[in-house]
Amino acid sequence: MIMAQNTVLLMLAAGRSQRFGDADKLEQEYLGHPLAFHVVTALEGVPFRKRVAIVSGTRLDFAARGYEVIENEAPTEGLSRSIKLGVAAARARDAEAVLIALADMPRVTATHIYRLLDYADGLDTILASSDGVRPRPPALFGKNRFDWLMSLTGDRGAREMILKAHHVIAAANELFDVDTPEDLATLRAMV
Repeated sequence: MIMAQNTVLLMLAAGRSQRFGDADKLEQEYLGHPLAFHVVTALEGVPFRKRVAIVSGTRLDFAARGYEVIENEAPTEGLSRSIKLGVAAARARDAEAVLIALADMPRVTATHIYRLLDYADGLDTILASSDGVRPRPPALFGKNRFDWLMSLTGDRGAREMILKAHHVIAAANELFDVDTPEDLATLRAMV
């Protein structure tokens, strides 16, 4: 087990949202709040060592929600750039692990995050969430994996490692990811 108090939460919110169109998908309304703030609210009771939001050009105020905000000045370099910025922040806080979550996954619960932390078996941990079919974030990486995370390039590197990781099954639709306007319409229809 890795304790939340020894883990830095990395909320990735710097994607280019190319499939969503011109609007910032994270700012889109869902149940009366911006899409991105649903996962923020769901995880606010988890006592992480630090909460870090990696952003790019959003008007959402993650700092007001208790996050250190790091601007990704080069989002075109892919997801790996955001991960590197977050891991550097985690190292500065001597974290035992990072939990990587995506701001466009509004149905993630604290219960699932605690399950990931409970399954962790030390500083070599690599855990991914799964819907029973494919692994995806949120994902937990122990401190001994930080060098590997810092070596990633582009958008696909972490996926290879996650495929080999232990997968923790989440409840149905908990890992719903909003990438397109159609995804947002599907999400809204779920409630």
